[in-house]
Amino acid sequence: MTNSGRLRSAASPEIRRMLLERRDPPRPAWKAELDRISQVDLAHVVMLSERGITDEDTASALLSAIRELREKDYEPLETRPTPRGLYLAYEGYLIETLGDEVGGVLQTGRSRNDLGVTCLHLALRDPFRRLSAELSGLGTVLTDQARRYREVLMPAYTHFQAAVPITYGHYLLGLAQALERDAEALAQAGRTLDRCPLGAGSIGGTTVPIDPSRTAELLGFGEPVHNSVDAIATRDTALRLLSAAAVLGVTLDRAALDLLMWSSAEFGLVTIPDGLVGSSSMMPQKRNAFVLEHVQGKSAAALGGFVAAASAMRGTPFTNSIAVGTEAMSHVMPALDATIDAVRILRLAHEGAEPVPEAMAARATEGLTDATATAEWLVRRGVPFRRAHHQVGEAALAVVEGRAGSLWSALADQGHIPAESRQEVRPETVWRAAEFGGGPGLPAFERSVEPLASRWQEHGRALTGWTTRWQDANERLRDAVTALTSRAGTDAAPASREENIHG
Repeated sequence: MTNSGRLRSAASPEIRRMLLERRDPPRPAWKAELDRISQVDLAHVVMLSERGITDEDTASALLSAIRELREKDYEPLETRPTPRGLYLAYEGYLIETLGDEVGGVLQTGRSRNDLGVTCLHLALRDPFRRLSAELSGLGTVLTDQARRYREVLMPAYTHFQAAVPITYGHYLLGLAQALERDAEALAQAGRTLDRCPLGAGSIGGTTVPIDPSRTAELLGFGEPVHNSVDAIATRDTALRLLSAAAVLGVTLDRAALDLLMWSSAEFGLVTIPDGLVGSSSMMPQKRNAFVLEHVQGKSAAALGGFVAAASAMRGTPFTNSIAVGTEAMSHVMPALDATIDAVRILRLAHEGAEPVPEAMAARATEGLTDATATAEWLVRRGVPFRRAHHQVGEAALAVVEGRAGSLWSALADQGHIPAESRQEVRPETVWRAAEFGGGPGLPAFERSVEPLASRWQEHGRALTGWTTRWQDANERLRDAVTALTSRAGTDAAPASREENIHG
């Protein structure tokens, strides 16, 4: 039903998919893990052949068997027991199928340790890409809305009290500035994804003359392993992504609270469209901006994930550890997915939210937000600030008690300004004059909005560069596998299910 009486439309399609409808069961996690394992294996076997460590016929047979498994979506492994873990069950199948002379060479110069952390880096690419893209979308929306509402007067609040006059656009621009720093922190954390751990072995490298640079290239990494202990012992990339998402979550939560308050009947400063609110199953008059409460809840997941992951890592030796590589990492993906949802919901909210200019202006006036500028007017005429502060405070009390109609008339009654003065300060003129200290005045706004918009565009271009490199690597690997199997006389037709695990 799209009409609840109080609401004339149903929740937006995106909100329904994220929050209200039952989601289709995901593809089994073990198959997604095998996507990454087999992708790494393809690159590893190509490198072994190119280095002459494995002959081309052996490599070709192994590559063909791996591609066949991918094509069948690992159906031969669905009922296979995994008493020693997924990888060994997968490798055991290849050995049984191809024989020890072929299947048994797969792990040459490699361990499950360096394979596992490499697969983790591959797995983290997708949430990093999605979170970066959603955050860039939110930043662009806020910057565009800031331009649109740059002259809509509103009160800035401190301690939940009307403080000084700004504009809604100025507020949105401030939020976009903070989120851009969150985007930069996320990008900095993402740069650690560029290191390929493959080649570190169990923790001491290998005596086999492998070429880690080649496997790094085929998998879309920027650089190979530099130190085997560092590569195996650390999972700081995941921690740094969680840390960036946790700080981002604080910004998201605070922004959601502002919209929740301002869209309430008690404030009435902002309207949220029907597609982003819900009614009550019992109280027909209700109009609940419930999606913003989801932002608050989901934005806390990264903080919880970071604390859980970091706590699991503490007290472990600086080497391979189940607590670090398995238990700590179990908290990472759910936390990043929740943060992605929180960013998307807040973007939808700000896309649809509209200020109520009359209510904002009235609150700015009733809240005496011109008081500070009035004191500063007195200062510019030689009154020491603390004395001006006291005089305006007395005038504010007179207005609150109904003894004066405005600060200006109260100051005139108290003899602090000439009674005939016609230079009265008002909120609608104050924000325009506040050009200093990054205030809402239009010259200051214009000086900050364009550089900010450019930085958001740079984030978008950088993300495009990352994803393009990952896609190009996928094509290079496919071509290398095809070329090797062709030379060995094996059917080189590409598998119908060559997934791009790089996102």
